[in-house]
Amino acid sequence: MSKMREGSTNLPARATRRSRAALLALFVFAGTPLARGTTLARMTLGQLASAAQVIARVRCTGTTTRREYGSIWTFTDFAVEESFKGAPGAQITIRLPGGRDGHIEETVEGAPRFAAGDKAIIFLERTSAGDWSISAWAEGTFRIARDSQTGEQTITQESSAMATFDPATRTFRSDGIARMPLAEFRARLDAAMRDGGR
Repeated sequence: MSKMREGSTNLPARATRRSRAALLALFVFAGTPLARGTTLARMTLGQLASAAQVIARVRCTGTTTRREYGSIWTFTDFAVEESFKGAPGAQITIRLPGGRDGHIEETVEGAPRFAAGDKAIIFLERTSAGDWSISAWAEGTFRIARDSQTGEQTITQESSAMATFDPATRTFRSDGIARMPLAEFRARLDAAMRDGGR
């Protein structure tokens, strides 16, 4: 799941970095506290809402990367435009694995990336380091866009094009919320939070 790209280096260094990437993927999918939101199983909107400590509509204001625990992490800053659950304050920073450090890039499948100006509704959980991460990564990320024809705001779940495991049918399938009117999504979210995770 984790991939790395780098500039010209000798073979032992390349092998070492591949080993680090493999270890990163291992602890990500083993469910360590720093990656506790990670899952391969499909989650309903109710389950996401129940797991999240904060649900907020946000706008990305920038990103930084740094090395911790032998791997690269991306820290994304958001301005909070609206809170649906919890009290995140006016600004919030989230941690996700991967990113670029000089000529080295680590990527982790399912970990979303943001650019300044991106708008989304995100579901957040505390990490063991005390900062924030997105619940189930791509599953807990809902991108906001504007329909070019109608001008209506729509929302698309980051995982809608990814294959996730459905425990009910015991199969992998690609589905999720795609290009749903934002008003409809908000109504569904309100219902999901009332239903308590069903």
